[in-house]
Amino acid sequence: MAQTYELEACKRDRVGKGSARALRREGKIPAVIYGDKQPPLSIAIDTKETFKRLHAGGFLTHIASIKLDGAVLRVLPRDYQLDPVTDALTHVDFIRVSDTTKVKVAVPVHFLNQAGSPGIGRGGALNIVAHEVELLVSANAIPEHLDVDLAGTDIGDAIHISQVKLPAGASLVDHDDFVLCSIAGAGAEEAEEAAPAAAEAAPEA
Repeated sequence: MAQTYELEACKRDRVGKGSARALRREGKIPAVIYGDKQPPLSIAIDTKETFKRLHAGGFLTHIASIKLDGAVLRVLPRDYQLDPVTDALTHVDFIRVSDTTKVKVAVPVHFLNQAGSPGIGRGGALNIVAHEVELLVSANAIPEHLDVDLAGTDIGDAIHISQVKLPAGASLVDHDDFVLCSIAGAGAEEAEEAAPAAAEAAPEA
């Protein structure tokens, strides 16, 4: 089940830069709710609470319950804008979600059990190729992360997305069997392993 949180909101009757500046003076930021074959809905939400949710992690994968005029709207953040100078949150786009809504989300990948990797234990390095994987999944079942178990991996090994169990009902947006990570050899160890091979390949005097 996707994590949820609540935000208080009020409707916006005016849009534009002047309206946005007035909202910021009140400690609010403009936002828009769209989707589900309904017209876009312009709202204002609390700046501090939304900014806190943004920096708590998983902002784009956690469902929000927006309280508006006595109703509760279930939405998912799809995009947000930050001020290029101050990094202040300036706008959020939400989409409406229901029990049947499927969404594309970028799910972070966690790499576990590095201590159980013989390759890393011998000086190898974890080379992360994909920090996120884009999934098509039910809005009610967005995973917090995908787990990649590194136990038993050695230098030269690579782990592909096909080796990772996806949540029930989830599917890859990119269907290629791409590499998530590999165990790269340390420079000194590679040189030591390459020296005997080079000696064998050298022509006799």
